[in-house]
Amino acid sequence: MKIWLDGGLQDIDSARVSVLDHGLTVGDGIFETVKTADGRPFALTRHLDRLTRSARGLGLPDPDHDEIRRACAAVLEANPMPLGRLRLTCTGGQGPLGSDRGDRGTTLVVALGETTRRPDSTAVITVPWTRNERGALTGLKTTSYAENVVALARARGYGASEALFANTVGQLCEGTGSNVFVVLDGEIHTPPLASGCLSGITRALTVEWTGAKETELPLDVLERAEEVFLTSTLRDVQAVHRIDDCELPGAPGPVTSKAMRVFAERAADDLDP
Repeated sequence: MKIWLDGGLQDIDSARVSVLDHGLTVGDGIFETVKTADGRPFALTRHLDRLTRSARGLGLPDPDHDEIRRACAAVLEANPMPLGRLRLTCTGGQGPLGSDRGDRGTTLVVALGETTRRPDSTAVITVPWTRNERGALTGLKTTSYAENVVALARARGYGASEALFANTVGQLCEGTGSNVFVVLDGEIHTPPLASGCLSGITRALTVEWTGAKETELPLDVLERAEEVFLTSTLRDVQAVHRIDDCELPGAPGPVTSKAMRVFAERAADDLDP
């Protein structure tokens, strides 16, 4: 397996990042996950644009899109696979042990791992922890991911693949690595970005392609929604058949099924929408 590290391809077993890299010591970094099919990335331009927004929000230099595109192409050529998870990571680079940044520049890593197609439906749980819709990192895709690790581990313990958060005012927000949609009276709704959720690439395309409405929703909307589905880079559109101990029979329902079909067709027509 070959990865890209700071300017070139390296063997994954010998590639090294400093133990003083700020991405390791304080989680000072940003990342994107890009779906690839037969060596071709999906929606790469949107992912690079969001990577830049995250960098600016964190106070890191703008990533070099041309370099990252070269890195992606090199990694994909070196590691052929039918369906992949392309991970782009940019950190604050080597720095002191505290929160202050060093002056040695950023670290760029591009790596690829094989994945499989997700099931058509999945189970989720709700968790007692909240997203802070007013936090310094709200809306940024950063490597400070421990909160998601804890919540996802709890979900796995309950036989689920995702955990859903409310925000600090009790509104439905997002999953650990997904956005959430609900169907009410036959219409699709999803929390607005003001709820604190990440501006997901698949979320944005789903809103655009299905006409879903951005709506402030209480967490208990999950108890009365006719259908619920998740979106993310590797899930695309995925129905939910269980929330906590409540079964949602018939998932994917008709509205979700249509959203799944529309997304698949539109994505197939344009790899960089």
